[in-house]
This record gives sequence, structure tokens and C-alpha cells, in this order.
Amino acid sequence: MQPAISVSNLVKTYASGFQALKGIDLHIRRGEIFALLGPNGAGKTTLISIICGLVKPTCGTVLADGHDIVRDYRAARSKIGLVPQELFTDAFESVWDTLKFSRGLFGRRPDPAYLEKILRNLSLWDKRDTRIMALSGGMKRRVMIAKALSHEPLILFLDEPTAGVDVELRRDMWEMVRSLRANGVTIILTTHYIEEAEQIADRIGIIHHGEIILVEDKHILMRKLGKKRLTLHLQSPLQRIPASLADQPLTLSADGNNLIYTFDAHGDTTGIAHLLRQLNDLEIDFKDLHTQESSLEEIFVNLVGRHK
Repeated sequence: MQPAISVSNLVKTYASGFQALKGIDLHIRRGEIFALLGPNGAGKTTLISIICGLVKPTCGTVLADGHDIVRDYRAARSKIGLVPQELFTDAFESVWDTLKFSRGLFGRRPDPAYLEKILRNLSLWDKRDTRIMALSGGMKRRVMIAKALSHEPLILFLDEPTAGVDVELRRDMWEMVRSLRANGVTIILTTHYIEEAEQIADRIGIIHHGEIILVEDKHILMRKLGKKRLTLHLQSPLQRIPASLADQPLTLSADGNNLIYTFDAHGDTTGIAHLLRQLNDLEIDFKDLHTQESSLEEIFVNLVGRHK
């Protein structure tokens, strides 16, 4: 199946000489939620802006639903909805008029029932006649989402959509995103809240210094690069790790009350069994234990740190 978004050898160099993107190759599958992660200045917004036709690439090819975003701009752009980081909209227009205008801008026939559905899903129906300038920041963010959906796009970009918004809007937004995916819409998400990407994304891409350093299915990524930690709460504190355990991936907490054993998330448990036998031979008793897996955020930080 043809990808929803296909990016090949994409380069962007600004007039200052700064190279924001360095030969990006990226293919985003139809109907998936793809999280694009990266530190500030990594190139996330530049990449999204080029795909959405807002910034001209230096070289390379981008296809949106099979349409070249340069040679066939109108057809490509009509497939895309964009919720940008910044709140850009006509402050003097009403919510309803903003959505009607945006839908018409893409050549869509009027469909009041569809627009009503969007507004109700985003808890905006009772604000439909309110001028945007009178709305709170969270409500304006909802309007930007509704505006991006007004022309029924097949591809939706959410660029830091939950930055500075309340918990209720985040919950509503992720429910809506899951519903859109169920209806075949492809979602591309950037976020600083990496736990959100961990909860909702199907695949993860990491960009750093204008280069894609990793693209992987989320569950495979967590299994391949994640770590597990077994924490043993000791009966009596240790001053140091015994020399006979020096070959084990162990650390001792600062107060000496906990031994932490780190192992691959996809590894077997034979190492744990061996460790427990060693502790028993050394007469080191513990009163409790628990395991914890790496979060996506920890994996992200380690990957970016290694790439530096």
C-alpha cells in the first residue's frame, strides 16, 4: 500500500547557511499514529512545514497521498490538516464562520452537520457564535483543531497540540485522535510530553540535528532498547557491593538499603535466579522486591545522548 506520506532525500538549507534538514528519508503508513520526537531545534517543525507546503525545500521529494507537494500543491494540501504550535486565526470571526470559511477554502461543499459534529466532539458547540478573540487559550486551541478537520483531511498533523492546555482537553483530544485513526485518518504527532506518545503512538520516529536517527514500531522499540530494573529492598543496609558480585550489573542506593539489578527487557530471567542464589550464599536478605521497565522518555534521552 502506498504510504500516506513519503519523504525522500529531503534537505532544507536556509539563506543563513544553516542546514535544518539533512537528507531525510521517511515513510508514514496509512491509518497509523506516528509520533515524531526530538529536542528543540532538531528539525521537527521544519519537516512538518515542508510537508504541509508552508516552507519550500532546498531539494528532495515529498508525496502526500501520492501527490507531490511542490508540483501538485493544491491536491496534496487538500489531503492535509494542520494544527500548528502557534494560535493563528481571525480573532474577529466567530467559531462557526471560521470553520465554514476554512472548509470552503479547500473547495469542500457546505456540510453543517459535519461541522456541528466536530464542534460537539471538541466541546465547542455552545461557543459556535462566539468571536475567537473572546475565547480562552484552551478554547482557541480547540478551534485550531476543529479548523484543521473542517475539510475532512486524510492526514492530520498535530504540532505540539497539548502544549499549555488543560487535562480535559488532552483527554478529549486523544479520544478524538483514536476515533480519527479508526476511520482511516493518518495522524502525525510531535510532543514534548513523551508519555503521551508512549500511550497513543503506533510508531516512533526520532529526529536530531536534522537527521532521522530512528524509526521503529513502539512496542518493538520498547522491547529492543528498553531495560528492566529489579530493585531489592534489603533487610540490612550494605556499605558496598560485595566483590563477588562485581560481575553483575548492580548498583547500590546511596543509603545502602536497595540493590538495583538492570537487565534487557527482552532477556530471560536466568540472570535473576543466579543473582538470588549468590545473595543467599552471601546471607544478604531482602524484605521486598519489584521490577520496573524503561519508559519511552528514558529510551529517547539515551538515544539522543548517544547521538550527540
